[in-house]
Amino acid sequence: MQTAPFFVIAIMDKPFIELKNITKHFGDTVANDSVSLDIYRGEILSVLGENGSGKTTLMNMLAGIYYQTSGGFSFDGSPVEIRSPKDAIDLGVGMVHQHFKLVEVFTALENIILGLPGDKKPAQAQEELRVLCEKYGFHLDPNKKVYNMSVSEKQTVEILKILYRGAEVLILDEPTAVLTPQETDALFAVLRNMKADGRAVVIITHKLHEVMAVSDRVAIMRRGRLINTVPTRETSPDELTEMMVGRRVSLELERPPVENRQLRLAVKNLSVSGIDGPNALKNLSFEAFSGEILGVAGISGSGQKELCEAIAGLCAAKDGSIVFYPQSGGETELTGLSPKEIRRLGVSSAFVPEDRLGVGLAPGMDIVDNVTLKRHRQGRGMLLNRTSPRALAEKIVEELQVVTPGLTTPVRLLSGGNLQKVLVGREISENPELLVTAYPVRGLDINSSYQIYDLLNAQKKRGAAVIFIGEDLDVLLELADRIMVLSGGELAGILDAKGATKNEVGLLMTAGGHREASV
Repeated sequence: MQTAPFFVIAIMDKPFIELKNITKHFGDTVANDSVSLDIYRGEILSVLGENGSGKTTLMNMLAGIYYQTSGGFSFDGSPVEIRSPKDAIDLGVGMVHQHFKLVEVFTALENIILGLPGDKKPAQAQEELRVLCEKYGFHLDPNKKVYNMSVSEKQTVEILKILYRGAEVLILDEPTAVLTPQETDALFAVLRNMKADGRAVVIITHKLHEVMAVSDRVAIMRRGRLINTVPTRETSPDELTEMMVGRRVSLELERPPVENRQLRLAVKNLSVSGIDGPNALKNLSFEAFSGEILGVAGISGSGQKELCEAIAGLCAAKDGSIVFYPQSGGETELTGLSPKEIRRLGVSSAFVPEDRLGVGLAPGMDIVDNVTLKRHRQGRGMLLNRTSPRALAEKIVEELQVVTPGLTTPVRLLSGGNLQKVLVGREISENPELLVTAYPVRGLDINSSYQIYDLLNAQKKRGAAVIFIGEDLDVLLELADRIMVLSGGELAGILDAKGATKNEVGLLMTAGGHREASV
């Protein structure tokens, strides 16, 4: 099938969907304030905004997950009620969330037809699915179990599950967060085919270069309000950022020169068992140096989590060694030490889990108490030292612009992006000699992300060795000094970031080819 040219919108005389003065309250919080937005058939619409701007809440109401406080929707000029996801699907609207909702032990086909009425035979459903895949350019084995799938395959199942139910509007929330460049290109090709077929696609994303590459229009939200809707070809990343934030923000990433480069960490033949098997990491060897940022790239599940946890002492190494070389001299083998002992040596691991509340933070506690969790041993006897954590909490809220009613508000009431800021700010505040940070900007908006990048550079400048496990290859190429690529738990290559390309890194992530940089 021929894809539609960039920025050609098959817009009819009137919009397919009209959002009219949509307002949503959560208690005293106004998540959306009189938002009016049109969605047309045959277009790709991007929705941009800072964390807490209301963009996902707005789309959740269109998808029937929330119900608006006031305002309403019209489809083809007729008012409609959307009170449940079933109502939305019946109207032709489906949403793919960041965290997939699939039954792991079922096949792709079983997940796609799960819950549908009628008694359709599997052979008929498989043929219908084959036609759908061929029409839009999907590649999927219908008989493959979900637990054997890559992230991109799972996303394909989610999209096909919606299309199989006849959706005319597809809403994607951060669809490329864990995709390689090649997988992102494949997804965008599918979305353009859907656009050419007259369907509407709405993308919620923080990645401005992807907005410019695939969308036809951009809706910009700030503090619950719709600021503007502009044709993509008539704007720029700098202009979009200024509308999102309300002021000009530099999108230039600094890469300070590496100074006083000294060995801080030597990992040799490290193997770590994972939850699903014995080969989460296999014979991994690399070195990290002071005054540099070592970026780590890889498809989700390539061993990044296990690497971070092994260095922090949160999981045991099956084989190999992890040796830390402190600035004061000497060396210490980290394998076998407790997380407490490793932190005392000056090693901080800021791993941002998918479940921030369940793993990273205590949901019932406020910001001060969550900061205290890392510093409770600084008190004397049974008395906690709350002065230092409170000062740190105030600093985190001010510098990272955490949106919260106050320091005593339970963190479970904060948005995902603001939870992220508290978590990352707490870990980076330790000023360690070795900082291992995984996905520190996951779910953060542009402005907040660049604040975190500045903090990582500040750690580098003061002489820390920084290991930065990231998802955005554009950022890794600009921020890191070297990039280590993992593929299937093994080292695929270590590249000089200044000379590497995104496509080259992406190929190593998927093909597992080996190339060592001369650095």
